[in-house]
Amino acid sequence: MTTEQTHLSHRELYRLPWTLPDNAISWLEPTMKCNLACEGCYRANVNEHKSLEEVAAELDVFAKYRSADGISIAGGDPLCHPHTAEIVRMVKERGWKPILNTNGLALDEPVLRDLKKAGLMGLTFHIDSKQGRPKWKGKTEQEHNELRLHYAEMVARVGGLTCSFNSTVFDDTLDAVPDLVAWAQEHIDIVHTMVFICYRAAVLEGKFDYYVGGQRLDMSPLAYAAASPEYRCDITAPEVVAKIRERYPDFSPCAYLNGTESPESFKWLLTVRMGTKQKIYGYHGPKMAELTQTSHHLRYGRYLAYAPPKVLRRGRSMLWLWPFDAGIRRTAKRALADPRLLFRRLHNQSIMVIQPVDILADGRQSMCDGCPDMTVYKGKLEWSCRLEECLHFGEFVRTVPKGHCRVAGEPVPAQVPEAVVR
Repeated sequence: MTTEQTHLSHRELYRLPWTLPDNAISWLEPTMKCNLACEGCYRANVNEHKSLEEVAAELDVFAKYRSADGISIAGGDPLCHPHTAEIVRMVKERGWKPILNTNGLALDEPVLRDLKKAGLMGLTFHIDSKQGRPKWKGKTEQEHNELRLHYAEMVARVGGLTCSFNSTVFDDTLDAVPDLVAWAQEHIDIVHTMVFICYRAAVLEGKFDYYVGGQRLDMSPLAYAAASPEYRCDITAPEVVAKIRERYPDFSPCAYLNGTESPESFKWLLTVRMGTKQKIYGYHGPKMAELTQTSHHLRYGRYLAYAPPKVLRRGRSMLWLWPFDAGIRRTAKRALADPRLLFRRLHNQSIMVIQPVDILADGRQSMCDGCPDMTVYKGKLEWSCRLEECLHFGEFVRTVPKGHCRVAGEPVPAQVPEAVVR
C-alpha cells in the first residue's frame, strides 16, 4: 500500500470530545439472550432477561453519571426481550434517542411500526457472513447485501428512522469492505451509516497470562476467549481505511477517538461523505465535525450521536458552511459545478471504523478513550465489550506477558519489574 493510502494524522483530524460523563451514546443491555451465535461476539448467549425494574435502575445510573444523546439498546438481541417496545418507551420518555442494535432475525414490519410508535429513533443491524444465519451460511459479505437491503427497505417504508449496519471485519473479509462501502453509496438515500468493527479475541495464545489480583485465570469460559488460528486479531482502523481507498482514493476521515494506552491509535474513526447514488462529491472535514458536535452541545447540552433522516438528506443546505471547513469547500465546488444536483438530493452518510481493545506488548489493554459503549454493571459504568470478565471473574482481567509475573508462593524473579508483581 502506498503512503497516501495509509496516511492518517491525528493533528489533521478532530478528536471527538466524548468523555466518560459527557458522551454521545450509552449502552443498555436488557437481555443476554440471542437468536444467533456470531463468531467474534463479546457476549455469552444466556436465556436471561432483565426486568423492567432493573432496566429502569440502569437508566437511573446513566441519568446520574452520563450525559448522552442516544441509548443503544443491545444485548444479546433486544428483540428477544418480551418487553422491547416498553424499554424503547422508557428510554424515549427520559429524553434520549432509542436506537435498537439487532441482528434483525426477529424483526418484521408490524413489530417495527410498534417500536416506532413507542419512540424508536433508529436501528443498527449487525449483519455479516460469520453469523451462521439460517439459509445464509456460506454466503459472502457481498451476497449478504441482499439481506441488508431487505432491512433497509423495511425501515424506509416505515419512515422517519435512521438505518445503520455493523459488520465485523476478519482478515478473510477485509477485501470485501470496499464492496460494502460501494453498496452503501448505491443506497445512500436509505442507508445512513456503515460501521466496520475490527475482529478481536480475549486470549492471545502463547503471549500472555491472565490474572485477577494474584490469581492466574482460565479464560476459556469467556464467549470470545479463543481466537481461531485462521483469524488475525490485530486488524487496525488505518488498515481498513487503506482498503477503502483502493476503491475511493479520496476517502477522508474527519474525526476519531484514540486509545487509553496508545494515544496514537484510532479506536473510533469517523468519515462523513456527501453524495448521491451516482457520485460522491466530497467529505466533511475536521472543522465540520467540530462545528457539528460543539453546536449540538451548546444547544442541547449533549454531543450528537444520531441525526434524523430528514436532516441527513439536506446535504445541499450544509454547503453554505463552506467558509468554516475545507472539506465542505471542496464538496461545494464539485456540487455546484454539476447541474444534475438541481434535481437530486445531496445526502450525508457516515462510515465508522471501530478498533476494539488492543493488548500491547507489555500487557496494557488499550481501550477506547471516551468510549460511547459504556454500560451499567453493579451500579457503575463499565466497558460493555469486556463485561464478560466481570460476570465470570468479578472484575476486569489483567494481562501480563508470559514469564513476567510470579505464581503465588514462588520467589520473585530478579528481572520482573515490581509494578507487575502483586
